[in-house]
Parts: sequence; C-alpha cells; structure tokens
Amino acid sequence: MNAATAEAIPAEPRAIVEVEDVSKVYPGGTEALNHVSLDFPEGQLTTLLGPSGCGKTTLLKIIAGLIPATGGEVRVDGKVVTGPGPERAFVFQDFALMPWANVLRNVAFGLELRGVARSEREAVAESYIGQVGLKGFEKAYPHELSGGMRQRVGLARALTVNAKVLLMDEPFSAVDEQTRRKFQEDLLELVARERKTFLFVTHSIEEAVYVSDRIVLLSRRPSRVSQIVEPDIPRGDDPEAIRRDPAYIDTVEEIWQGLKKYLDEGV
Repeated sequence: MNAATAEAIPAEPRAIVEVEDVSKVYPGGTEALNHVSLDFPEGQLTTLLGPSGCGKTTLLKIIAGLIPATGGEVRVDGKVVTGPGPERAFVFQDFALMPWANVLRNVAFGLELRGVARSEREAVAESYIGQVGLKGFEKAYPHELSGGMRQRVGLARALTVNAKVLLMDEPFSAVDEQTRRKFQEDLLELVARERKTFLFVTHSIEEAVYVSDRIVLLSRRPSRVSQIVEPDIPRGDDPEAIRRDPAYIDTVEEIWQGLKKYLDEGV
C-alpha cells in the first residue's frame, strides 16, 4: 500500500467505552447479562436494542457506574469504571429533575456540584437551555413544563457538564409521537454539533435506525450481543428523507426479523 492509498482510508474511530466480559446477576439469582463484550466508538451514537427485559438499561447503568457488574469490567477513556465520573452524563427516562428548582438551577446543578462559580455555571446553562429550545423558560419550575420540555431540561443538564459520553435511557418514551419525532431530528443535529459519544437505549426499531451510527442487538435474558448493525443511510439537510430512504426501510425490517424470533419463542 503506497502513502496516497493509506491517506485515502479514513482511520477507524477509537473505542472510548470498552465493555469486557461483563455479567450481572441480581440478588435472588436473576441473570441479566451473560459475558457481554462490546466497544463503543468515539463520536458516534450507538443504540442498545433488544427484547423487553433483556438488560439494556442494566448495561447502560453499569457503564454509567450507577450499579456494579457481577463480573468483567468497563473502561471509559482507558480507565476502569468503579462508580459515576465526570466523563459520563446520564439522561434518565423519568427526567429526574429537582422539583423545587427552576430550569436554570436544574441545568446548572452538575456544575454547582463541581464548585463552578455561579455566574460561570449560569452562563453555560443558559447557552444549553437555548440550544435545546427552552430560551425564556429559565425561571420556570418542572411542574410548569410539559413532559417534552422537562426532557429537554434533562438533556441540557447532561450537556452542561461537558461529559465525553452521554448515556440516554429511553429519553423519548414519555412524550407524544409528534414530539418524539422532533426530538429525534434534534438529536441528529446534536450528535453532529457536539461530536460526543452517545449511548442510547430504546424499544423502538424505527427510532434506533433513524438516529444511530451503530445498533447493538441484544439477545433475550441473560443477554449477550446477538448482532451489530450499521445503518448505511445518508443524512442530509432533509431529516424526513431518512425515513423515505429504501435503506432505512430495509434496515428496520432486517432488525425486526432478528428480534422477532424471541417473540416466536414466547419471550
């Protein structure tokens, strides 16, 4: 291979998150994960998809350091995960906002915990509040917001701490279909703009194919990696064109056939 040819081949993105031989057995003997090994490339959005109860959220929480693995280890940026860390931020399915704090305080809270001065943390928070479409709602409280707006607050809070890895556990499941589609479009823009690594959990095949660079299919519990799918779908200026692309339709069907066998088996 000559130098010109070598330069023409793009370098593979490095694995910023490495899951090595991870197992999880809960008290009482329920085995959620069975020797899962998996890498997550830097700067990409990878979705975990599988049958209900297969351990997607369990794996995400182990990577986040929220629960321990029974066996194996997780490394983020080369360091073994022993608990939560500043290089990771978690976007919860149920928003997890402080009800007594307004939007600005909720979004700035991670920086407040790090001891960042009030003026600085509020300036950063205001910037991300604007980016997620909530400018003008800085002084509103969670109970004054719709479900979609509360989820945007949770996303802004995760972005504010400038973590390298964002972990998102079914973040759009609690909103209506129209809002969900808008969130999906916004997420594509966010991934392109922020160039962070996103780990995403969803039950929706269509959503996974729409937003993902890679989709990891997990088997039924105890879960193992069944297949990795990389949708080859151009993402231009028209977000709706993705859903009309034949590759999108074919990939949705391919994944459905891969998961359908677990339903046929009565799982």
